[in-house]
Amino acid sequence: MEIQHTQKVIEFLESMKRLNKFDKLKSDNISDNWFSVKLKVSSYNELNLMVSDLLKASIILLNNDARDTSIIKDSVNVMTLLEIALQLLPEGEMELLDDLHEIYLR
Repeated sequence: MEIQHTQKVIEFLESMKRLNKFDKLKSDNISDNWFSVKLKVSSYNELNLMVSDLLKASIILLNNDARDTSIIKDSVNVMTLLEIALQLLPEGEMELLDDLHEIYLR
């Protein structure tokens, strides 16, 4: 049983190397413990709007008075925040977790 399990793990690691499913985080050359994530924007203006919406949402969530008013709807573009979240989702890594889960269930 142990040999069969070890063989499955070896096969999985080999397939992982071939498929390169860890593609969301890019290694930072400064340190082994740091990674970068690519975020696509069409312009400096779009980047500015994204950062602005992140800051506004943070301010609103930290400010009790602002949370109770309609200022949230008027000042934060939720679509921008959702677009950022979508770009940051690690799709390849999630496929890898499915593969690991399948091995675990065998």
